Amino acid sequence: MQKEALFYVKLEDSRVRCVLCPHHCIIKPDHQGLCRSRVNNDGKLIAHNYAQVASLALDPIEKKPLYHFYPGKTILSAGTYGCNLSCSFCQNHLLAHGNPATHTVEAQHLLELAQKSRANSSIGVAFTYNEPFIWYEYIMDTAVLLKEKDLKVVLVTNGYIETEPLQQVLPYIDAMNIDVKAFTEEFYKKLCKGGLSKVMEAVEQAAGQCHVEITSLIIPGENDNLNDLKRMARWIAGIDSYIPLHLSRYHPAYKMDREATPAGTLEQARQIAREYLQHVFVGNLAGPDNNTYCAECEALLIKRDAYYTEIIGLEQGHCAGCGKEITYIVT
Repeated sequence: MQKEALFYVKLEDSRVRCVLCPHHCIIKPDHQGLCRSRVNNDGKLIAHNYAQVASLALDPIEKKPLYHFYPGKTILSAGTYGCNLSCSFCQNHLLAHGNPATHTVEAQHLLELAQKSRANSSIGVAFTYNEPFIWYEYIMDTAVLLKEKDLKVVLVTNGYIETEPLQQVLPYIDAMNIDVKAFTEEFYKKLCKGGLSKVMEAVEQAAGQCHVEITSLIIPGENDNLNDLKRMARWIAGIDSYIPLHLSRYHPAYKMDREATPAGTLEQARQIAREYLQHVFVGNLAGPDNNTYCAECEALLIKRDAYYTEIIGLEQGHCAGCGKEITYIVT
């Protein structure tokens, strides 16, 4: 299906400039942008991946990861191909940088699948697996339908998006997990072919309009500097100290082959982040305590064992221990 892309400018000689993300790719006729999903067709930019689904599954909401957004529920999760960053350590490179088989799932059909999934405790649709913002047109069309049926819309994203497109989509988004890959521009430039500042802007912009959680994959020797992690935690706290931070363990993947992140490094990072943030979790590693405790009295609110989740101490939006209203967990 041919779908004209949003957010582009026509140039001379049938070239176009895409302004969806900060790369601002200038694309010649019959060529594609860096993301591989936006193609110049005789001077018109086409969303080549529109309605093309490469992966579709019913996942625990905790797998996104979202720990404080409808804990214990599931969500229909959909992805396509392509990405607008080029991370050498990509943990999902078969979709982001490969050429997976796809099948057409029109927006109305995805809505129907989401409605059927309610029988399995699903709350809506998560656009995930690859970078959802390069699926922008499909997400916008689908999100409008989902919201009409009171279904939730979730994005699991790298946050590398321009301000105007983000502003336009945010009214339809209920939650985002944003990947802050490191807290230096040098890391983004060297390993991702992108930039940190726009990701920071996206987090700040989204935090006031939907539920936000942040993930950071900790890679030995690349972004595990404790001072940088402290600066990142302080910045997040400046937005909202109740934003959950997920510190994820790196495993060798794609073009990067080095040791998995030591458990001790993750624990150090967690302790430093906890100096500023109320809720810090460790992912991709068995053993750490990933329960949620009341920030006021430390009573157990949510018990977790991998993706098994049990709400223990929440009663009608209040802590069962001290009675404080818990506004930072959406149920």
